[in-house]
Amino acid sequence: MRMKFSEGMKLAGAVMGDENKRNSQPPLVLVVEDNDDNLLLMSYALESLGCKLICQTDSSTTVLVAKEYQPDLILLDILLPSLNGIDVLHYLRQEPLTCNIAVVAVTALAGTEDRERILKAGFDDYISKPYMIEDLEAILFRYLGEKLKQYSAYDLC
Repeated sequence: MRMKFSEGMKLAGAVMGDENKRNSQPPLVLVVEDNDDNLLLMSYALESLGCKLICQTDSSTTVLVAKEYQPDLILLDILLPSLNGIDVLHYLRQEPLTCNIAVVAVTALAGTEDRERILKAGFDDYISKPYMIEDLEAILFRYLGEKLKQYSAYDLC
């Protein structure tokens, strides 16, 4: 007797333990970026590595979205139209549901003083724009590790 693919997937899902299901889920990344070109580049890199993503161009609801979806990583622009990234980080760190989520600043503020100020504000890491795709991938592998596919977006080009 042959089983339909969808029935097989349901059966496989039922057999897997909850922990295995959680570990087999692709990582979820929340990207907060107001520039469409930057958002497109990030989403391409993230999707090519097997991530699921939530994109936001307005930071005013970032904390609510993070609380609701519990992403594995947040990539947060600093210069945003409503709340700046440092203020958003401050609110994320105050919330019990979001205080332990890794948050990486992705910003055009590239000076040494800017980097120090941003890291002192509590960001887990920092990448300056424009960045090389390999640098973005290194950040992703640092925080998402084994959850990522083992090939590079750069290799796919």
